[in-house]
Amino acid sequence: MRLILLGPPGAGKGTQAQRLIHKYGIVQLSTGEMLRAAVAAQTPVGLQAKDIMAGGGLVPDEIVIGIISDRLDQPDMKNGFILDGFPRTVPQAEALDDLLKKKHMRLDAVVELRVNESALLNRVETRVAEMRARGEEVRVDDTPEVLSKRLASYRTLTEPLIHYYSERRKLLTVDGMMTIEHVTREIGRILAAIGAVEAKAAQKADKKSAGKPVVESAAKPAKTATRKATRKTVKPAGKAAKKPAKTVRKAAKAGSKGSKKAAKGRTGGSKGRPAKRVGKAAKKVTKRRAKA
Repeated sequence: MRLILLGPPGAGKGTQAQRLIHKYGIVQLSTGEMLRAAVAAQTPVGLQAKDIMAGGGLVPDEIVIGIISDRLDQPDMKNGFILDGFPRTVPQAEALDDLLKKKHMRLDAVVELRVNESALLNRVETRVAEMRARGEEVRVDDTPEVLSKRLASYRTLTEPLIHYYSERRKLLTVDGMMTIEHVTREIGRILAAIGAVEAKAAQKADKKSAGKPVVESAAKPAKTATRKATRKTVKPAGKAAKKPAKTVRKAAKAGSKGSKKAAKGRTGGSKGRPAKRVGKAAKKVTKRRAKA
């Protein structure tokens, strides 16, 4: 499972990321942690990032993408990952898409936790007031003033990602104002539906690669063609064979009748009518002789 969590500060991305890690056995990728790990390991990309960070500058997207690329090659990434805090801009999202394409990977979903900013500010104000009432120290970055600035930055830089991933049919929106348990259940339901769809698509792909549809479509016409060819060649041959046989028999009968007639004609010519004529002629000659 490869996921990106989107949402403004205070939306609960960290809490939901930890629950997804335990459920799916995947790894959470934080760009800050990856940068620090790369610097500590003194990788080529880490050394570049170290020099820039030492000068107080922002690490360019190319270096961040390079660090993510190295991290994706690690063995513990086989089950997938959750990206939290990256990408923050559309160019970063495009660079990430190119990276995943080169590694023959793809995102399963981008989960957006949609919240009400006014409600978030009220939560922070209440929490800060309660901490101060108990005498606890309040973090510098956990005040309504800092949160307002972070929310403004999110709207400017990161909100365009919602449209970017929505166009690519990757965006899944969850109401982040629900309770933590409700948000967890809703994310689980959505991801289960995605898994079912992908499994079905994989089965279809396996059938196509196995060539089953091709075999079925080719076998039927071949069988029909064979039958038709057999009918055309055998049946007319049988009829043609019967007709000549009848013709031969008729010719044989006609021949036998003709031969019988011919035989009768020959017999009658030598014994029938010519014999009677000879007898009459002989009687006439005898009478003439008697008169004489």
